[in-house]
Amino acid sequence: MFDLPKFGDGICLARMAELLDVLAVDRAQLRRISVVVTGSNGKGSTAAMCARIGSAYGLRTGLFTSPHLFRFNERIQIDGVEISDDTFARLKRQVEAAIDDVSKRRGEQVGAFEALFALACLHFQKSGCDFAVFEAGIGGRYDPVRLIGARETCVTSIDYEHVELLGNTLELIVSDKSDACAAAGTIVYGENCGGLRRHLVEYNRWRGCTSLFVRDEIGIDNEVAATSGQHFDFHFGDYDFPGIEVSLPGAFQFNNAAIATTLFLLWLQRHPRNDPERIEAAIRSGLRDARWPGRLEVIQQHPLTLIDVGHTPDGIRQSLASLTSVHGADGWILVTGASRDKKADEIVGALAPSFDTIICTAAHHKGADGKAIAAAARRGNPTANIQVAATIAEAARLSQDMARAQKRKVYVAGGLFLAVEYATVVRGGRAEELDFF
Repeated sequence: MFDLPKFGDGICLARMAELLDVLAVDRAQLRRISVVVTGSNGKGSTAAMCARIGSAYGLRTGLFTSPHLFRFNERIQIDGVEISDDTFARLKRQVEAAIDDVSKRRGEQVGAFEALFALACLHFQKSGCDFAVFEAGIGGRYDPVRLIGARETCVTSIDYEHVELLGNTLELIVSDKSDACAAAGTIVYGENCGGLRRHLVEYNRWRGCTSLFVRDEIGIDNEVAATSGQHFDFHFGDYDFPGIEVSLPGAFQFNNAAIATTLFLLWLQRHPRNDPERIEAAIRSGLRDARWPGRLEVIQQHPLTLIDVGHTPDGIRQSLASLTSVHGADGWILVTGASRDKKADEIVGALAPSFDTIICTAAHHKGADGKAIAAAARRGNPTANIQVAATIAEAARLSQDMARAQKRKVYVAGGLFLAVEYATVVRGGRAEELDFF
């Protein structure tokens, strides 16, 4: 990884542009091939589905996401293949040399996330990508992805997050994310943004940006979510695709799949391909074959164990609703915790009422105190059997033993670090050895 702080000095746009110029990244070409995904929840799934559609269509497709879950290379992929260690090391040397040049001339510190974004742009250019999907880090107004100038972007969902940077109202947060889109572009908004429609139409009006909303201009019907499979009907403009299969679990993935499909169709309008059958086949294949770890992911069958990396209150509620819809409401043991910088009371309060047995713990990385989590769980569900595990390893052992003895199932939810560390421990690893950046 880069030996840099996570974020650089202040707003990065000017030095980021200079860094891309020094690296000879063709920003006009980058704009032609790219779409940008922003939002509070669902960014990773949406980006992965959109990229998979591009690959299924026959395009050499780059994917840039964050954070990674288990391995740093997950963040930069081409056609589903993670960047190799050798390629990363070679490009890293190039980016570091360019950073030294830019930092000396500007007298500013470049951040590690900026460096990684630059490396991804360079990798996609050198690899001859035809299509690229970039996930924003934080917001959109000052995030490096704004420099792409993408004319097709989305806001997958909106929730209170990073309020110290994005603002303390949903209007401020969604406005920041909307600014990732270039003037005269099109922004696709997820279903839970519908209540902000009037604000967004006016906000985007004078930049000439078109606002499209899932469940309004973009139709979703006949959704079926079950362990045997998920499918829905999609409608947008002249496109009608009935019975599209979605491999990623959870009813919330219908929203993400509709956004991913619409983004690709909008992008295709600038790259005319007059083959409707090929387009439909790519969309069906891409959504059916997309993979994205961490969202209602089954990590073990005996006992059945699912993890979810959602870490905002709305994301937690959506995942819980899908869990009970697909796998049933009874027989679960909840393992929960939250990061210190998240709304632990609201997150745990949203989970606790649905479970009669709750194990509270603290992730090694940024985990809030397990006893504080237990207090929040008791407030949310005073009648539950609540236990505290000092470490993720202890929580994994306790929950797995209880599930086997009582013939129950395990659901791990409340935070990204919690879920990933738990999965690592169950698979024989150590939480302390993970590097989340």
